[in-house]
Amino acid sequence: MSNYNPANEGAEMAFDGKMSYGDYLDLDALLGAQKPRTDSHDEMLFIIQHQTSELWMRLAIHELTAARRALRADQVQPAFKMLARVSRIFEQLNNAWDVLRTMTPSEYTDFRDKLGQSSGFQSHQYRLIEFMLGNRNQAMLRPHEHRADLHKLLTDEMAKPSLYDEALALLARQGFSIPDAVLNRDISQPHIPDAGVTAAWAEVYRNPKTHWALYELAEKLVDFEDYFRRWRFNHVTTVERVIGFKRGTGGTGGVSYLRRMLEVELFAELWHVRTIL
Repeated sequence: MSNYNPANEGAEMAFDGKMSYGDYLDLDALLGAQKPRTDSHDEMLFIIQHQTSELWMRLAIHELTAARRALRADQVQPAFKMLARVSRIFEQLNNAWDVLRTMTPSEYTDFRDKLGQSSGFQSHQYRLIEFMLGNRNQAMLRPHEHRADLHKLLTDEMAKPSLYDEALALLARQGFSIPDAVLNRDISQPHIPDAGVTAAWAEVYRNPKTHWALYELAEKLVDFEDYFRRWRFNHVTTVERVIGFKRGTGGTGGVSYLRRMLEVELFAELWHVRTIL
């Protein structure tokens, strides 16, 4: 292998004036984006963990945007593919916590004070994902008021039907009885679980052969929320392992705040329906 030359098999070896791997991926910018504030060995891990999470979230937003658009156009099959991909994205995000958990409390303490008030709580992409899924809270706009572009992005999202809103609208177009109070609600507010919606999903689950596309949609949504819940659980477990019950750098209660987030249901009736089947 020491004398092997890929050029002999046609591999491109010279890139003057040509598109290279590094050019296409803009690797100079990507690999130059890690700027530790200390000499701590573990700060690089912390930075890369969060930067890669933001990249995966960017892809999740890309897929969720397309899935929502597909549902609105009654194109359920493409939506299934996109939702399945988002589930796998969150599987990747879940696996990343295993790497971060190799950092001990004493190692994190070496650089934690250099984070200032920065916190994952302030991730506008995470907030956008939550808003897209229907977990909308006007108070969560406040951390982004210092950036007019991000504040507008999130405010604009509040004015759009969520992914779950589009799923329920699809149910209604397919002839299911979805209450007007659900279909015509203030979409800037969180969806409140409704018995009529649960009854509609129950009909889908009791007759899967008749309503196969909607049955598959329901399971794709549940699958995604399953991964999303695991991500939240792994987040709180990792934080508790590394900082215990200290307050978060952004001023939240840390573990106590994250535990409250574990109680949030994104597609509530899809979980409630299992009890009545």
